[in-house]
Amino acid sequence: MKDMNIDAKAAAFRELHKPGEPFVIPNPWDAGSARIMEGLGFKALATTSSGFAMTLGRKDYGVTKDEALTHGAEIADAVELPVNADLENGFGLKPEDAADTIARACETGLAGGSIEDSTGDKQSPVIEDDALAIARLEAAAGAGKNSGRDFVLTARAEAFLYGVGELDKVIARLNAFADAGADVLYAPGLPDMDAVRAVCAGVSKPVNILILGKLAEHAVAEFADAGAARLSIGGGLAWNAYGTLGAATEMLNEGRFDMLSANRDGAKKIASFLKA
Repeated sequence: MKDMNIDAKAAAFRELHKPGEPFVIPNPWDAGSARIMEGLGFKALATTSSGFAMTLGRKDYGVTKDEALTHGAEIADAVELPVNADLENGFGLKPEDAADTIARACETGLAGGSIEDSTGDKQSPVIEDDALAIARLEAAAGAGKNSGRDFVLTARAEAFLYGVGELDKVIARLNAFADAGADVLYAPGLPDMDAVRAVCAGVSKPVNILILGKLAEHAVAEFADAGAARLSIGGGLAWNAYGTLGAATEMLNEGRFDMLSANRDGAKKIASFLKA
C-alpha cells in the first residue's frame, strides 16, 4: 500500500460522494492502467469485472472470488488513490457469501466495494425475492462495520442492465439497500436522463451512474443537474484498449503493419502520465 493509510483513503473516497457534484471514476484493468489514470489526475479508481476477466482471456463473471480480491488488492497497492472494487454478486447468493466477500475485501487496501443483486443465471438474471436481496446487502454492510475499519459499500440493483428494469421497483430496492446499510446506490443500465433524475431524486443516498448507451451522449454538467454523485464507465476503457488488437487482423489478413505506428505513438503519449 502507498502513502495514505486505508482509513484515510476510505474517508477521502466517502467525501467525494456529493449529490449534484459528480466525480468521474475510471475503471483500470491492471496496475499499469491504474497508475496511468492516477497520473492523469483522477481522484479515485474502480476495478471492472469485465475488464479484469478479459486480461485472463475469460468472459465477464468468469473470475473467482480469490482472483477478484487479489486483483483489487493489486490495483489498490499500485496507487495512492482510493480504489473501489467490483465484487459482482459477492460470489454467491446467500447472505453469508456477500458477508465473506466484504470481510475479505476489508483485509486489503480497498477503500470500498460493490455488491449487486444479479444471480448469474441468464433465465432469471436478478434476485426476485426482496427479502433475500436485502438480507444479502445487510450482511455485507454488517461485515464492513465489523471489520474495524472504514469501507464504502455500494449496492447495485441490476434489473435495467438485464432489460427487466421497472423504475419504481428499482428505486424501491435501492432505498431498501440504503436502509440495510449501503453508502452508495447504483442502478446500472438506466435508459435515459429522465431515469437518472428519477433515481437521484427518489433515493436517500449518493448515486453512481454508469455511462452506457444513450447516457454517453450527455456531459458531466448534465449529470450534476440530475443529482448524480459519481460517474463510472465500467469496462469501457478496457474494451477500447483491447479493441486496438484489431490491428492484428490487418497483419494476418492484409499483410499490413501501418496501424502499429498509430497505436505505438498513442501508447507513448499516455505512458508519459505514469508516475515515477
